[in-house]
Amino acid sequence: MTYLPRKLFLGSLIGLAAFSAGAQEFKVGIVNLDRIFREANTAKAAQVKLEQEFSKREKDLNDAATQLKTLSEKFEREAPTLPESQRATRQKQVVDQDREFQRKRREFQEDLNARKNEELQQVIERANKVVKTLAEAEKYDLIVQEAVYVNPRLDITDKVIKSLNAANGK
Repeated sequence: MTYLPRKLFLGSLIGLAAFSAGAQEFKVGIVNLDRIFREANTAKAAQVKLEQEFSKREKDLNDAATQLKTLSEKFEREAPTLPESQRATRQKQVVDQDREFQRKRREFQEDLNARKNEELQQVIERANKVVKTLAEAEKYDLIVQEAVYVNPRLDITDKVIKSLNAANGK
C-alpha cells in the first residue's frame, strides 16, 4: 500500500463517503482548536491557573535579571580602575551569576511548558468529549479539527465552546 498525504487521504475519504452515501446526506463538521484555546472558559481558567502557579518564579527571575544587569553594569564601569586580581574575581562573579540565571530561566521555561502542555491536554480531552457527544446527538459522519479552508456553515466551534462553557458552569 502506498502512503497518501494526509489531506489527500482525507479528501478521498470524504469524497468516497459522499459518493457511497448516494442520496443520503453526509454531515461534516469542523472544529477550530485555536479558538477553543482562546475562548473556552476551561482554557481561560487553565491560563489563569498557570499564571498564578508560575508568577512568583517569574518575578524572582525578573528580579535576578535586574540584579545581574546591575552587577554587570557596575563591573563594566569599575573594571578599568580595579586591580587585576579584583577585576578577575568580579568578572568570574558576573559570569557565575549569569550562568546560574540562565540555568534557572531554562528550568522555569521547561517547567512552564510541561505544565502548559498538561493543562492544554486536559482542555483537548474535554473538548473531544463534547465533540463526540455533539457528533452523536446531531448525527455527524465526520468531524475534523484541522483544515486549510472551512466553509463557515461547517464550523461547529461555537457549539463546542458553548457546550464546554455550560459543562464547566455545572
